[in-house]
Amino acid sequence: MIKQTECKHEPGIMVPVIDRDRCEGKADCARVCPVGVFKVGILPPELRSNLSFRGKIKGFAHRWRQALLVNPGACEACGLCVKACPEGAITLAGV
Repeated sequence: MIKQTECKHEPGIMVPVIDRDRCEGKADCARVCPVGVFKVGILPPELRSNLSFRGKIKGFAHRWRQALLVNPGACEACGLCVKACPEGAITLAGV
């Protein structure tokens, strides 16, 4: 777990953005996040329609398991999720 002083921002200034075409639900982001922004679960059907063809194939192959944002307002922009994601599916963006 990282120390509060290592975070770049106060909560709610930045949020993670997940590239749904890349995420494979490996849960590295959920394991490293010190404030519980992520969980891994089943991507809702309404979000699947926006995937590229490749994203749909990956989603089907991984049984639609992906990282889900359950507490994005708690993000402190430490960047651990960005570094931990093996697919490079996470970026941080200003709110």
